[in-house]
Amino acid sequence: MNYLETTEWLFSKLPFYQNIGKSAYKSDLSQTLKLAKHLDYPESKFKSIHIGGTNGKGSTAHMLASILQESGYKVGLYTSPHLKDFRERIRINGLMINKKFVVDFVAENKSFFEDNTFSFFEMSVGMAFDYFAQEQVDIAVVEVGLGGRLDSTNIINPEVSVITNIGLDHTQFLGTTLESIAVEKAGIIKSNTPIVIGETQSEIESVFRDKASEEQAPIYFADQLIKEIYPSVLKGEYQIKNVRTVIQTIAIINKGEFIVSEESIRLGLMKVSESTGLRGRWDVLGYSPKIICDTAHNLEGLRLVFKQLKDEKFHQLHLVIGIVDDKDLNSLLGLFPTDAQYYFCKPNIHRGLDAHRLAESFNEKGLNGSIHSSVNSALNSAKEIADKEDLIYVGGSTFVVAEII
Repeated sequence: MNYLETTEWLFSKLPFYQNIGKSAYKSDLSQTLKLAKHLDYPESKFKSIHIGGTNGKGSTAHMLASILQESGYKVGLYTSPHLKDFRERIRINGLMINKKFVVDFVAENKSFFEDNTFSFFEMSVGMAFDYFAQEQVDIAVVEVGLGGRLDSTNIINPEVSVITNIGLDHTQFLGTTLESIAVEKAGIIKSNTPIVIGETQSEIESVFRDKASEEQAPIYFADQLIKEIYPSVLKGEYQIKNVRTVIQTIAIINKGEFIVSEESIRLGLMKVSESTGLRGRWDVLGYSPKIICDTAHNLEGLRLVFKQLKDEKFHQLHLVIGIVDDKDLNSLLGLFPTDAQYYFCKPNIHRGLDAHRLAESFNEKGLNGSIHSSVNSALNSAKEIADKEDLIYVGGSTFVVAEII
């Protein structure tokens, strides 16, 4: 198989969460451990930082990778989901994994994958860890895919673990309360391994403190400890919390064998997109009218985005919106501004919510707009209608943003 055929096989032949939802979720790590053994435990052959949380973990991962690169280290980066190309998930010093490695990895292990019915995510994690081990990275920044305790990435023994914050997302898997979700996220706290909590949330602080105590893991609440922050190329008020988390994490890394200067921190934060290829976080796509997209897709993420939109100057706001059908839409509707012009669309994945159903839900709240056959059709319509002084925002789902970047 060539690269296209290989990725098509990965996507279409095996269930995976991005496309079909809950049926792709596995309830333990036995499959991941079986794959790790088959690959000769690649996760034990490199140092790592493990990052979980509801919002901000992707931005935090990319910031850390950028800073470590500025310090001269060979840095692996594993994140999910991707926007355009599967290889975005697996990078070394910002460069995507080469196509030949993807093709050869699947070809060499395909019969084993099929015999054991591994999930897309298990195979992706195995591929990333094998690549990092073979390429002998100095350290890998590894983002949790879903939850933490049962996530396939949770077989690593990192130098430090990070949990950015907790919000209500993926409740069909992780539970319907902040406390139940926090318990799942706290599953990445390892024995005698420092844990950084990005945001103190009084109702769940004890969950992390209790788990850290149980594991004898030193715990650091970044928002309590870090007062001075540095500017970042990633815009948005919400990124300030992520920067604090990053600075605290680097402070811990500096206590070990890694040496990261203040200059590397400053440069790394200002070169995140350039150094790591990060897209979709308050991403400005054009001007006159200004067009911004963001992958925020849950209650807390969208709340922060709409708060940030209030700081923008514009005449009329145009919102191109699409979501997936496993979101609690009713809990989100109260966030959307009543004076915006809406363009409803369906992201091009199986579990994308039908644009007509989306429009009906918005209409019930007095939020009206037009219905479009695709994300690009919705965006083009907004561009045609908007004046130069207007602002167009595109979002609601990672998969909406993926179609227009």
